[in-house]
Amino acid sequence: MIKTTIPILETDRLVLRAPCDDDFEPFAAFFADPQSRPIGGPVPRDVAWRKLATMAGHWMLRGFGMWAIEEKATGDFSGFCGPWFPDGWTEPEIGWSLMLGKTGRGFATEAALAARDYAYRTLGWSTAISLIASDNEPSKRVAERLGARFEEVRTIPFQGHELTADIYRHPSPEDLGLRKAG
Repeated sequence: MIKTTIPILETDRLVLRAPCDDDFEPFAAFFADPQSRPIGGPVPRDVAWRKLATMAGHWMLRGFGMWAIEEKATGDFSGFCGPWFPDGWTEPEIGWSLMLGKTGRGFATEAALAARDYAYRTLGWSTAISLIASDNEPSKRVAERLGARFEEVRTIPFQGHELTADIYRHPSPEDLGLRKAG
């Protein structure tokens, strides 16, 4: 098992930090709402708790994962974002989702840029995708703002069933002029 300390990343308006128990109430509210459908919701509270625990556990098992997004101005838990590659996943992904009432402010783009930079510079990834539900137009716009381009539609195993999603390919580290840290 990998033992890790979850790093903290900061952007102009956000702190990307470890998920914590205090995040659960807005997390559960989001996953109870139909807006969570593109990422496996709505689900009951106990399933939402397991989803949050999975995010924290991914860090322990893989050494990277989704950060909780905290808005600097308010201290609010505003969503989650980060490098993601659970067992059975098609390839390394940069994922994001914002909580209820937190969309439309550029938080997903700002957080995803920091997460992708970390994946490329620190983790040494040479490529990344974002899997986006075909009807999730807001996430497609975020991917496009990140410079990712639609590549194909894939069907992948997801929570005991098959999920059909659009694959958006991010620019490579070389395309972005990035050098690996260290």
